[in-house]
Parts: sequence; structure tokens; C-alpha cells
Amino acid sequence: MQPELLGDQPGIGGLVRAIQLALAPVFLLSGIGAFLAVLTNRLARVIDRARTLEERLVVDEDDEAIRARHLDELDFLRLRIRLAHRAITFCTYSALLVAGVVATLFLGAVAHVDLARVVAAAFVLAMTALIAGLTSFLREIHVATRHFQLVGAVLPAPPRHPRPADAPAPPQR
Repeated sequence: MQPELLGDQPGIGGLVRAIQLALAPVFLLSGIGAFLAVLTNRLARVIDRARTLEERLVVDEDDEAIRARHLDELDFLRLRIRLAHRAITFCTYSALLVAGVVATLFLGAVAHVDLARVVAAAFVLAMTALIAGLTSFLREIHVATRHFQLVGAVLPAPPRHPRPADAPAPPQR
């Protein structure tokens, strides 16, 4: 950061300006944190499904057709786990870099040191890591959707439950 960005504000005025400059990346950091929560929840659900299938493999060990379906789904789940893990890793790197940008902005402003190139490089790396994380997340969604479409094409649709006699009829369109 260039010292002239702070102006010639000594003391508390310069500190307030440094905090203002560091505030925008903090909002980005908050968004990345929320996205990380979504990713970790998604990963947990995929892992839970994989554990359930692994348990079913033991129960269904005599039925080769069912075992084959379980093993195929486990392959898809392993790929989804790898992609979700990669997305979490890249987004975490991005969050760490954004936090580094905030700290560097603040320290550069307080110490009146020109750290503009360091801040710019860290911010570009943070955005690159975020793009990589979002790309991995998008790929994981495509894999999950593709698997669902494949399984849906092979398995029959579940039977529809008849409407109770006392339930109102659905609206006509």
C-alpha cells in the first residue's frame, strides 16, 4: 500500500483509514467462509452415503448385481469426495490469502511501507484459488447430477402412493 493512500493522517486518523481499506476484503473473507460451510456439509453428506454403501456391501455380499451397483456408486462417491476436498482446499487457501491481504494492508498502512505489489500478488493468488475451488465445486455438482441421471435411467421410478380418500384433489392446470 502506498503511504499517500493514507494521506498525511497521523495517529488514529491513519489507523482508521487503514481499517477502512482492509474492510472490503473482510466481506470477501466472510463470503468464502460461508461457502466453505456449504462445501463441508456437502462433503459430510457424501461421506455418510459412502459409509452406508460400504455397510450394505457386507449385508448384500451374496447378491452380485446389488454389490456391483453399490461398487459403481462408491466409485462415483469417491470422485465426488476428491472433488469436494479439492474445492475445500482451494477455498481455504483463498481465505488464508485474503486474510493475509487484510493483515498486509493494515501493517503497510500503519508502518507507512509500500506493500502494494505484495497485496496485489496475494489478492490475485486468492482469486485464482477461489476460481479453482469454484471450478472443483462445479465439477462435483456435474458428477453428482450425471450419476443421478444415470441411476434414474436404470432404476424404475418409485411407485406413487395413492391419495387418501379424504384428501382434496390437486388443482387442475
